[in-house]
Order: sequence, then C-alpha cells, then structure tokens
Amino acid sequence: MGEKKKAKAVIVGGSTAGVSCAHALISAGWDVVVLEKSSQPPRGSPTGAGLALDRQSINIIESWLPQPQLLQQTTLPLTIDQNQTADGEKEASRILTRDEDFNFRAAHWADLHGLLYNALPAEVFLWGHLFISFRTSGDKTSVTVEAKVLQTEEIIEINGDLLVAADGCLSQIRKTFLPDLKLRYSGYCAWRGVLDFSGNEDSEAIRSIQRVYPDLGKCLYFDLRTGSHAVLYELLSKRLNWIWYVHQPEPEQKGNSVTMKVSSDMVENMYREAEKIWGPELVRVMRETKEPFINIIYDCDPLEQIFFDNNVVLIGDAAHPTTPHGVRSTNMSILDASGSR
Repeated sequence: MGEKKKAKAVIVGGSTAGVSCAHALISAGWDVVVLEKSSQPPRGSPTGAGLALDRQSINIIESWLPQPQLLQQTTLPLTIDQNQTADGEKEASRILTRDEDFNFRAAHWADLHGLLYNALPAEVFLWGHLFISFRTSGDKTSVTVEAKVLQTEEIIEINGDLLVAADGCLSQIRKTFLPDLKLRYSGYCAWRGVLDFSGNEDSEAIRSIQRVYPDLGKCLYFDLRTGSHAVLYELLSKRLNWIWYVHQPEPEQKGNSVTMKVSSDMVENMYREAEKIWGPELVRVMRETKEPFINIIYDCDPLEQIFFDNNVVLIGDAAHPTTPHGVRSTNMSILDASGSR
C-alpha cells in the first residue's frame, strides 16, 4: 500500500498571513503552494513598516522555525507601552498610562517575512503569480485556482483541496461570497515610515528625538494631540518606526491596495501639516525618512463566517479588516494561521 496522498492547500497572498499559514499547514502535513503577485521576496530595505509581536505570536513563530532563536535576533524587545499627551499642541508631554510589563517585540515587516519565508521549502512560493479566479468542484471537495504568470502572461490552473484567502483587507475572494459587504472607513489615514539612522547615531536629529522620547529602544510611544495621534518605536539595526494618523475624508480608492501612491507634493504637504501639530524633533525624523507612504484605514463588523463551500477559508485582513490600534492586525493573522491546521 502506498502512502496516502497529502491534502493540498492553495494560499492566495504571500504577506504575513499567507507565509504564516504556509508554515502551519506544512507542519500539519499538507502540501502547500502560495501565489504572490510580487515578483520576488522583499529585500532588507529601510523603507516599509514596523510591527509589534505579542507573546502568543512569538511562541507560535518560534514553533515554526528550525532555529527559534533567530526570531530574538531579528527583533527588538519592547518592555514599555506609554500613552502620553500634551495640554497644548506642543507643550511638554504628560504620561497618561505606562505599562512596564509590555512584553512585545518590535520587527520590521521585511525582516519578519524574510525569516519566515527562508524557513519554508523553496518550491512553496510562486512569485509573480497574479490570482484571477477560482471555482469549486460540484461536490465541494476540491478547488481550482486560475492565475496569471506575470513574466510570461501565461494563464495557469492549480488544483487543491483547500483555498486560503490571505489576500488582504480588500480580498477578491471574500467578495465572491460577500459581494454586498462594505468596509467602513475609519475616518483617518496613516502616514508612516522607517528612518534608518545606522551610522548617524550621534546626529542632531537622533539626539533630539531621544531627548523627547527618552525610552526609545524599549518603549512603544503612543502620543496624542488634539485631533491627531502618532506612534513611535525603535526597530533592530538602528531604525525608527513612526506612524502619524491623520483625520481626513476618505481618499479615492484605486486598485486593490490600501496603500496609496504618494507624490512629492503630498509628502511636502504632510511635512507642513506635521509642523503645526508635532514638535520639531518628530517632524525632523519624518523629513529625514526615505519614501514615507500612506495607508487608508478600514475596518468592519465581525463576519458571521469565514469558511465557505467546505474548502475556502479567509484569514488575516481578509477575514477581519481592523484598525491597527493595539497592534492587532499582524498578531491576529498569525493566530489565524496557527488555527488553520
């Protein structure tokens, strides 16, 4: 008698939710293929986004890695969570809450993705493959996914037993089952960036921001101002992650991404507006950051179900679009993946 054929999962989307789900399913004995439209893995660019991992996510990720200590080496401990505000727009800050048992770890998105991706078999990821559509078999026991190979324009089909929708907040797969679901605009967008200050540790910009935020390196700062708020924390390898939430009307949505393309005029306007609210120390960090970008923030009420047709499941932002406060999004995606087995 030959070995029983492994069940096969097709994962659409290769970001944190997709790569995490690949680990969970492989560890449970599945064959896995991940379709990702990007042409190659993210490189160690200083631009991009930071994220914070809670203790549960850390334990889950370490269970997937052949060398669990690599997660500690790729992240920075955040032991303090401080919420603060100012009586006036630029007056000295006062602490609202301070948690010195925070027990999170800060990571750059590309670093965490690279750690998880490199621990997978090379053949799992199909880079440069754009999801087009899917269909389930008549008896709902299998699924066929159609994708375009972007380099050649070839249309291919991949058969599997399970389709995992890890295709983000604006999930195309979710729309198949919930066409009338309307995401809720949060009322604000997030300007964000990562300043790489390696080699410039003694610059005036870094010395001044460290005077204003003295626990950088171990603290996640949540800074409130009238009608606005910002997040600031340090990442490994001398990088500062900052996020500024700007209340504004909902921007026009283009394409299938919540990350907007920004022009130099938009960036300059952002700097001018920041100068009205934030002290010169934080504004200087923003100005010295290469390629800041903006995310449109959506959420929705919890879905009544995330599993359809016996072989299609939503995970991550496809399953529960949410605001980023409480560093929930990434951690929820990892928890989703761990439960997918």
